[in-house]
Amino acid sequence: MKARMMKASVAALFTLMSAQAFSAQEVTVYTAFETDLLAKYKTAFEKDNPDISIKWVRDSTGIMTAKLLAEKNNPRAEVVWGLAGSSLALLKEEGVIKPYSPKGADELRSQLIDGEQNPAWYGNLAFFNAICYNEIVGKQAGLPKPTSWEDLTKPVYQGHIAMPNPASSGTGYMQVSGWISSYGETGAWEYMDKLNNNIAHYTHSGSKPCVQAAMGEVAIGISMATRAAKLKNQARHLR
Repeated sequence: MKARMMKASVAALFTLMSAQAFSAQEVTVYTAFETDLLAKYKTAFEKDNPDISIKWVRDSTGIMTAKLLAEKNNPRAEVVWGLAGSSLALLKEEGVIKPYSPKGADELRSQLIDGEQNPAWYGNLAFFNAICYNEIVGKQAGLPKPTSWEDLTKPVYQGHIAMPNPASSGTGYMQVSGWISSYGETGAWEYMDKLNNNIAHYTHSGSKPCVQAAMGEVAIGISMATRAAKLKNQARHLR
């Protein structure tokens, strides 16, 4: 699997939605974090707040954003912890989340703080995009190792690439945003039209394309660099 750097929009954000979070024995948290990250956050939070346990409700960024908007007048969550900055900005505009200032906010980089009046969200992670390439599958299919985003538009890769659906996946949306940033809006859409010709399928999950590449279901998965690095390390330990 070969990681390729591309700047991504800030994801993974913590936003207080109700004072109930302070008094409840169980706090309901909506998140788009990858499942394997949740245990670490849960352990750290409950260590500092032994009287409060977390009940996670998890799905992709698009689904969680739509769910929060649908529940605007009848909220089910006290906290949003792990969602794209673009989603949090929309939720704030719609009055779903409330402004607040967490402890230590003055120590955060300005790029990780809601830039509008009355900040309502704070970032704690940024992601890079990655190309996950399965060398065994690629060799069997006669596919050269891609070395750039442009390579993925070559006819030889037709039907061998998976990527997250940007309409439902924050990772997919992040990739589209990155291409627009790199190529400009016109150039990015031209690039994506060519890339679409080679896509075998789009996934609901942002990490799944890399997982599918690691399992040999596709030769190439477009996903996040953190997932690519983890799968690569796992493969190394199995050798």
